[in-house]
Amino acid sequence: MTQARIAPLEPPYSEPVQAALDRITPKGVPPLALFRTLALNERVFLRVMAGGLLDRGSISLRGREIVIDRTCARCGSDYEWGVHVAFFAERVGFTPEQVAATCSPEVSAGAFPERERLLIRLVDALHDEARVGDPLWAALRAEWTEAQLIELIALAGFYHLISFVTNALRIPPEPYGARFPSAGRRAGAGDGRSLPASPGGAS
Repeated sequence: MTQARIAPLEPPYSEPVQAALDRITPKGVPPLALFRTLALNERVFLRVMAGGLLDRGSISLRGREIVIDRTCARCGSDYEWGVHVAFFAERVGFTPEQVAATCSPEVSAGAFPERERLLIRLVDALHDEARVGDPLWAALRAEWTEAQLIELIALAGFYHLISFVTNALRIPPEPYGARFPSAGRRAGAGDGRSLPASPGGAS
């Protein structure tokens, strides 16, 4: 088990932090360690919460999760990838093979439909080069509007930030979180962990 570099904030919380946690956390579910760690710096916590992109946006929930999962996997954020796979993989219809594919160095043509593979290519280009080449951009523009493309790029950027936090601070995985695939072990939800209601915040 990873030892966190900074211990998460414990209650009682300040009024602004408590209000934000009440807004993003279902009743009866402990706030994520990520949220409580960020809350040690109230200014950063409140601005990260305000900048989340998990509300109803211009892209589909499934498309959003492809971008988030691939971004977190490329960044090596076992914590954040695991939270999103646990909460959302089944809801958006990912197969176990697709969950595993989000972590694969090369995503095979059969793992996702071609349109969804464009999202993975977008994430990879942003991660590897911090830019998008003209051929990929043309393919993306044929499938998504300009407003959607802006959201997709911002989403990938936001989850680089979240991955930096979870990795640099060594935040241990949530008890119910999925784990990256390993030899003899299939990635994804449905591995016997109990799963609380989905959080509504910026994780």
